[in-house]
Amino acid sequence: MTAAKKPIAAALRRVTCPTCGGDSIYASSNPFRPFCSERCKNVDLGAWASEGFRIPVNSLPEDQLTEPEGEPRSSASH
Repeated sequence: MTAAKKPIAAALRRVTCPTCGGDSIYASSNPFRPFCSERCKNVDLGAWASEGFRIPVNSLPEDQLTEPEGEPRSSASH
């Protein structure tokens, strides 16, 4: 008795491309997954490289940015 093979189409999953919103095949046959194309992958990479995407950071209050009074400054050169 031989095991029935799954059809290739069943292994393909369609997702939305994060860049253009079009259909993208999420499978090992798509080297750009989750993107639909190399262009969309590069557009996303460019946005990260130009800091178009950032993680929000809670900044310190201004009075905590300077060293407290009375404590010696640490110096790198001796």
